Amino acid sequence: MRDRRFSALHRPYRLAVALWAGSILLSAQPPVAAEQGDSVTEDTVKVDAPTEAVINGALKYLAAQQLPDGSWSGDKSNPAEYRWSVAMTSYVMMAFLSNGNLPNAGPYAKQVKNGMQFLLDSVQPDGMFRERDPGHYMYSHGLGTMVLAEIYGETQDPVIKTKLEHLVLLIIHGQNPEGGWRYQPGSRDADLSVTVPQTVALCAAKRAGIAVPQATIDKAVAYIKRCEVGATGGFSYQCTKAGPTGGPGFARTSAAIYALQITGLYDDPMVADGSRFIMQTISRCNQPGWRTEWTCYGNYYAAVAHYLIGGDRWKAYYQTFGRQYIMQHVSTAGDMCHWDISLDPNAKDVGGNWCTAVFTTILSLPYGYVPLYQR
Repeated sequence: MRDRRFSALHRPYRLAVALWAGSILLSAQPPVAAEQGDSVTEDTVKVDAPTEAVINGALKYLAAQQLPDGSWSGDKSNPAEYRWSVAMTSYVMMAFLSNGNLPNAGPYAKQVKNGMQFLLDSVQPDGMFRERDPGHYMYSHGLGTMVLAEIYGETQDPVIKTKLEHLVLLIIHGQNPEGGWRYQPGSRDADLSVTVPQTVALCAAKRAGIAVPQATIDKAVAYIKRCEVGATGGFSYQCTKAGPTGGPGFARTSAAIYALQITGLYDDPMVADGSRFIMQTISRCNQPGWRTEWTCYGNYYAAVAHYLIGGDRWKAYYQTFGRQYIMQHVSTAGDMCHWDISLDPNAKDVGGNWCTAVFTTILSLPYGYVPLYQR
């Protein structure tokens, strides 16, 4: 079994997860057998001492980057990077949650509590976050909703519940007829990159006990599946009712098989096919000059997807990208660690806190602290 280091504080959420998982099993198709050599019952990947030291240094760095209002930006020293405060706060919060910190527990409880309060204070009466980049709003909405759902599931704090319900309703009512979402709620078209965080947020909320129609999740899954690009195993950015409208890509394939598993489709053949597509890219990541599209964004999804797959696939991913690529590119100053945004040229305008938050979360996955990421 996975190394699940939950404390007594996690028990209410685990009960909700068990009930939710039971409903999935009752309505699911018979599971597809795992590929030979791909065990999903035993996880031998552990965080070693050098990796743990880097994680601790990165958490200390991220704590120092928190702004007075409880938020995080892409770069504390650059006010221009404050545009995506909800999104950046959400990514950083996942790094802390992945290490067992909650608003009332852990060495970084204060930072998590302040970050949670920033997210709650940002929720407006119409169920939208107050975000400074309205042009790509739904990215932030999905991420912020997921984080608050995880914290609510862990704490059952009634202060969170009402605002979380408003956030969830906006996602539900914002789904378009294709089954997906795009930059604004209720958009006529959809794309995979925005559909995935909304889908995951709904699953997180449902597991935590918030009412979410299964039909909404089913429509989202259907949209994601239509984006698969034939025998490649990869997924396209968009699709129509007839199928994908473009070629496959690393980041969107990672997002797709991550979301499929979060919805309970762990053994869907598309997950195994997508993993093979992703590992073709990851297997080259330690070659000189290696780059891929959206290194941080794509690997945030790829890491969780392979953690959920488990077995040899997860071991290969964590060893290749985690222990080699991430550990080889860390920057250290005193007892703090971080990663430079130059590792992801596509994200040069986002700020270095993004890479640091994502890579810290990836390295921390073997701890097994995030209920949403448990199979």
